[in-house]
Amino acid sequence: MLPAAAVEEFQDAVGATNCSTDDAILYVYGFDVSDVTGKPDAVVRPGSIDEIARCVKICAARKLAVIPRGAGSGAAGGAVAPGGGVVVDLTRMNKITNLDLANLQVTVQPGVVIEQLNQFLKPHKFYYPVIPGSDKMATMGGVVANDASGMRAFKHGSAKDYLLGATVVLADGSVVPFGCKALKNVAGLDLLRLFAGSEGTLGIMAEFRVKILPLPPSKGVLVAYFDDLEAAGKAVIDTYQAGIIPSAIEILDKSALEVVKKYKPQTGVKLAEAMLLFELEGDPDFVKYQSRKIGDVLDALGVKDRAFSADPEESDKLWSARSTVGAATSVLKEGYNRVYEGEDICVPLTEIPKTLRKLRELKDKHRLGMVIFGHISIGSLHPAITIRKSNEKDWTAMKELAKEIHDWANSAGGTVTGEHGIGAARKEYMPIMYPKAYEVMKKIKHALDPDNIMNPGKIF
Repeated sequence: MLPAAAVEEFQDAVGATNCSTDDAILYVYGFDVSDVTGKPDAVVRPGSIDEIARCVKICAARKLAVIPRGAGSGAAGGAVAPGGGVVVDLTRMNKITNLDLANLQVTVQPGVVIEQLNQFLKPHKFYYPVIPGSDKMATMGGVVANDASGMRAFKHGSAKDYLLGATVVLADGSVVPFGCKALKNVAGLDLLRLFAGSEGTLGIMAEFRVKILPLPPSKGVLVAYFDDLEAAGKAVIDTYQAGIIPSAIEILDKSALEVVKKYKPQTGVKLAEAMLLFELEGDPDFVKYQSRKIGDVLDALGVKDRAFSADPEESDKLWSARSTVGAATSVLKEGYNRVYEGEDICVPLTEIPKTLRKLRELKDKHRLGMVIFGHISIGSLHPAITIRKSNEKDWTAMKELAKEIHDWANSAGGTVTGEHGIGAARKEYMPIMYPKAYEVMKKIKHALDPDNIMNPGKIF
């Protein structure tokens, strides 16, 4: 419990209605999508950069933990407070403050939701290409803090690739602007890329200037069904070798197709060992050309069951299976629910076929439910494990399964997290993956946050 004097200081900084110490409210802030929990001592909801700075200064003076938070849609415990502290809820700061189309950039506050930003840009025929699966709730602050990417990562990159400038509140409460308005800048150390993906452990990114792109003139979706799971992985490599770079390639394995068919039959998906969805963009003739080239790749693999459409309504229907699968995982088996562990590996492209087979083997070994889907274009796979949450044996088996998944990804030259971040859920793997580089990271952390108040227990 915070001292009354500290509560008064926070109330003075953000207003009494934007400072909460009520147990019911603190309980709500004790969760994100993961299984990591932790009730904070207080929640503050600043409405400006100055208010963020004042709150951080109070925490610094009192050695209180600072936990930045957006929508709470993260899957690694990054926005919860296992050791207590002060959650800084940034969702009040949800304004798009400047649009500079001539310079291909927009300035936004951290609480702006990604879909909100793209709806704002759409009439101008521009968009922000970093679109995670949770774009209807994920905020810019969380997306940049986790260096999120989503389905279009291979062609369009991740959040750090669009970050031109930011205003950052450091651990002592000082406010520092990074970057400039130029589209290319190599002056000094790249602090923007250092902070992107740092998960709030170095400071709070309080405003962003990001690059935007023109909307493609047309899109098309090609869906292909495979009788061989590993052939689906090979199709990705062969597509790139044919000189085609789709804006997205997504995979749903047999279990994913089963849950989608059960959860939302109107998607019209078929059952197969795997389904790939290729999203193509560009001039209408170029979209058709890409579709034909991928068709040649599929023909060489003996894959005949496929469909293509450049009609927006039909494309949306084909694509809807992918957007449904995350919510559908819990219908795989009655009484079983999804847990977010082992769910975010990323492996080299050449390791995709073997990894798909290995995931199936591990699922059978531990006799748990698993739905496999993901951004196969970059080797990012989401093996969604389902368990009976009231069964202790299931929890034990799940922990063992998640560890084996992580160990496999690491041994394959990949990573335990391609998108969702390390947070509190996966920090034990940092010294395993990067025994020497992790020591360098810790030195940077200590230099910027010597008292370890910025999101402690995450990454470090």
